[in-house]
Amino acid sequence: MIKKILFLLVFATSITYAQYSVKGTMTPPEESDWVILYKIEGAKQKFISNGTITFEDVTIGGNVQKVGRFELTLPADASIGAYRVTYRNQGTGFVDFFFNKENVEFVFNPQYPEESILFTKSRENKVYREYLEQISLTQSALDSLQDAYLKADEKKTKKAYKNAYKQQDEIQEVYEGKSEGMLVNTYIKASKPTYSSSIFDESQEHLDYIIESFLDNVDFSNKQLYQSPFIIDKVTNYVFYLNIGGNQEEQQNLYKTSIANVMKRIKDEQIKKEILEYLITRFTNARNSEIVDLLFAEYYDKLDSEFQDQKFKDDKLGELMASVGRTAPDFSWKEGDKELSLANLNDGENYLLIFWSTQCGHCVKEVPEVYEYMKSQPNTSVIAFAIEDNDTDFKDWATNKLPDWHNVIGTHPEFKLKNKTVQAYRIEQTPTYFLLDKNKKIIAVPNTVPDVKDYLKNLATENNEE
Repeated sequence: MIKKILFLLVFATSITYAQYSVKGTMTPPEESDWVILYKIEGAKQKFISNGTITFEDVTIGGNVQKVGRFELTLPADASIGAYRVTYRNQGTGFVDFFFNKENVEFVFNPQYPEESILFTKSRENKVYREYLEQISLTQSALDSLQDAYLKADEKKTKKAYKNAYKQQDEIQEVYEGKSEGMLVNTYIKASKPTYSSSIFDESQEHLDYIIESFLDNVDFSNKQLYQSPFIIDKVTNYVFYLNIGGNQEEQQNLYKTSIANVMKRIKDEQIKKEILEYLITRFTNARNSEIVDLLFAEYYDKLDSEFQDQKFKDDKLGELMASVGRTAPDFSWKEGDKELSLANLNDGENYLLIFWSTQCGHCVKEVPEVYEYMKSQPNTSVIAFAIEDNDTDFKDWATNKLPDWHNVIGTHPEFKLKNKTVQAYRIEQTPTYFLLDKNKKIIAVPNTVPDVKDYLKNLATENNEE
């Protein structure tokens, strides 16, 4: 009997320890009292569990300070890899860490998680953070020396650069050795800086080298690398932040070139699909229809059919129906006995389409200002689309306050924002402005009244030059 009890105690103890803990301390704490744990799988996150933040007062250096603590658990069979603890619905409200069958503990400031995080338990994460901090110092030193050399060509700077480069190589070698056999070894090798061993004489040479070598140490076929933020972060930095153009046309061309450079490195169809969907979503959110069209036509549509998601494509293209470069979705209305439509309207060289509402405070302030300004723009016809529950106030505005404009009302029996035209233009707030050319192609989506004025002034200048 005693043997059975002892066996049960040992078994119960083994069950207790057959899980791993993830503990975090926020200082100072967030206002929210929840955290969510995800496993990172490429460009996506898989929900694992959620927890509650508890608040307490602690004494640090004789001062009482409030902190927030949370604890999450991972089962014994949890997959190794990259995980994310999120504590905000939006913004940079998360902490990433690696899990490799060990408990993880960390302290951080939730306002600056990446800069402040300190791992107090987890050899994997301690080694990786140490590496990042050490290698970052050498990168800063090399950048400073390169900048100094471009300003003043001095031999001592060139010599200092060579020494700093050597130190960087030594640090890389130390941490590759220190992490041998560990999960983070893959990430340390992939993070190896791609700095030139020689200092550059020209700034453009330096910039070209940075861009050309940025992805050299990234193995896009490595599934372990992909199941973390690493590759997505690299692609994001390369496409959106490293290649910056001086004007819109140059920027679009840089996007196209950088995307082509990324895509030619990816052979795995599943990884290519997920990176493409990530990029398409980013450019859709930016309403950049030209690049979205290119991503579909040149890359996504050429994936094997099993990797294409028609619903994803339809949804994204639907979101861009009313974006720059597209023909504005058509709609019709009545003016007296006349049946008019946007597509057939021909009373302007350009058109300003305004979605507004008589019940919107911003609108009733802005629209009269636009009305007065548009008196000086005789070549631009205005269509004011009022999103209303009924026509009670609309009639007064259309007749007495906005004469000479095309006044259209859009309603819906359930909710006015469900109106078909409102949905087609993806209107989420009022007022929203669209500037169209003679053929009803959207040429700009101004955010404010000053933007509207600026776009119209630029159009007038361009027309005069022609």
